[in-house]
Amino acid sequence: MAAATNVTASQQAPNPTGLSERYALALLGLVDDLRQKEPGAADRVAADLDGLFRIWREDAGFRAFVADPRLDGAEQRRGAFAIIEKAGIGTEVRNLVGVLINNRRLGQLPQVAASFGALLAERRGQQTAHVTTAHPLSDTQRAQITARLTEAGFSGVQLQETVDPSLLGGLVVRIGSRLYDNSIKSKLQRLQYAMKGAA
Repeated sequence: MAAATNVTASQQAPNPTGLSERYALALLGLVDDLRQKEPGAADRVAADLDGLFRIWREDAGFRAFVADPRLDGAEQRRGAFAIIEKAGIGTEVRNLVGVLINNRRLGQLPQVAASFGALLAERRGQQTAHVTTAHPLSDTQRAQITARLTEAGFSGVQLQETVDPSLLGGLVVRIGSRLYDNSIKSKLQRLQYAMKGAA
């Protein structure tokens, strides 16, 4: 994982919307068609889309490029396809990005990726744990969080990560209706409230 860098709220994982779900459902339909001939198509396409989403999360320049409404379709296509080719991302995700560009919706890419991940997890009977940390997680930390949630009785856990520097440290995990808040920010707030009550 990349070293911690200055992160803004724009890097947080987006919430799916109706528009993003329509694109995600279309991609899921394409995956269903592909699975007739290629049983692992869902995993391959999900890995490609997750790879592009990871680039979006970790690269401030790519985030700015995706969100820039001043770029015309040709500029967006040139830039996005260069990133996709360099990352080795497959045809289906490349075509999705092309459709987003054609429809002037490239800014919806993060939401579409989040929607696709949520729909695929739901279909597979997996539970999504929304994990917010002050710094990006390492692979070891991801494995530890997944193991702890499995021990707590959650099965097929998929992590959806958000970086929020205002937490200062620790993490916040939301899965289903449960919220586990072990952030330094919350601990400081609880201490502040306790001190006010003692006065």
